[in-house]
Amino acid sequence: MYVNLIVCCLLTYSVAFGQSFKKKDVLAQLHRANKHWQAEHKPQVWSFWDQAAYHTGNMELYKLTKEKNYLAYSTAWAEHNDWKGAKSDDKKNWKYSYGETDDYVLFGDWQICFQTYLDLYKLDPQPHKIARVLEVMQYQVNTPNNDYWWWADGLYMVMPVMTKLYKHTKDPIYLEKLHSYLQYADSIMYDKEEALYYRDAKYVYPKHKSAHGKKDFWARGDGWVFAGLAKVLQDLPKNHPDRASYIKRYQEMAKAIVTSQQTDGYWTRSMLDPQHAPGPEASGTAFFTYGLLWGINHGLFKGEEYEQAARKGWSFLSNAALQPDGRVGYVQPIGEKAIPGQVVDAQSTASFGVGAFLLAGVEMYRHLKK
Repeated sequence: MYVNLIVCCLLTYSVAFGQSFKKKDVLAQLHRANKHWQAEHKPQVWSFWDQAAYHTGNMELYKLTKEKNYLAYSTAWAEHNDWKGAKSDDKKNWKYSYGETDDYVLFGDWQICFQTYLDLYKLDPQPHKIARVLEVMQYQVNTPNNDYWWWADGLYMVMPVMTKLYKHTKDPIYLEKLHSYLQYADSIMYDKEEALYYRDAKYVYPKHKSAHGKKDFWARGDGWVFAGLAKVLQDLPKNHPDRASYIKRYQEMAKAIVTSQQTDGYWTRSMLDPQHAPGPEASGTAFFTYGLLWGINHGLFKGEEYEQAARKGWSFLSNAALQPDGRVGYVQPIGEKAIPGQVVDAQSTASFGVGAFLLAGVEMYRHLKK
């Protein structure tokens, strides 16, 4: 209890007095976090969602800094995986429920890597880098199915792949399927009243409730969606007929997200029931902070409440989550829900949490630059 009190006091101090950020400090914090992660972890790991989410942040930091080692790290990871997600070539057995084996080619957790492959291709166009991306996604969008995105995380994993592929191919089918897949996702896990997403259909209220009988919205799950919408709007043509609906959803979510932020700048794992799993959590906080800053930077969120929420979020991330050695702490481990009693502390870190931290910090740097 004494330790928790100290943490609480430190967080309160950082929020109250840490609002004046400098570009050089943000950049130093980003380098500290990323260099620590890369020094401790080799890039030769699988291309599943947990590692691929890190690379979405690493690539954004590379775009900002042009640090060659960051580019080399993501390139080595892509090469280790043969520029593929799940590797099966037997299309009749391709699946998209949940699976970590090579036959789950159509499962979004194996497709988020395509975001980084497309970014690397854009920097150095060589056909082999996106051959598998095109093979898999062309097959998928030409099936009649629309139920590919059945869990909230999948919206971050694959929505940006669709817009990036549209930019590359100019084929409208990618944006058409983006819209129809999202409509399906909305039908099973979007709560219109709260403007938030349940993690998947299992958690829809009142079938599922938090520990205190409330609606249970998992912060990282809604963070995935919110950050995914920012990435969609980044690449979606300004005159596209669906753009207004994506902006509306993005803005509605932002209001709900700002309202559920804790006074110390973080979001708890169960957004509307802070006592369900109390205490700070960095991955959801980082995705929310990134999404808020992107919206502010692009004129979609106007008003002091958004500015303050974004700054409070970054204050927590940079002053409390980021440790002196570069570890990004307070990251809830791999899972799909807020778990009462689960310990999440300064030593709790993970690849996807670092990636989310990098996204938020890069967008804060751009905000300060403006």
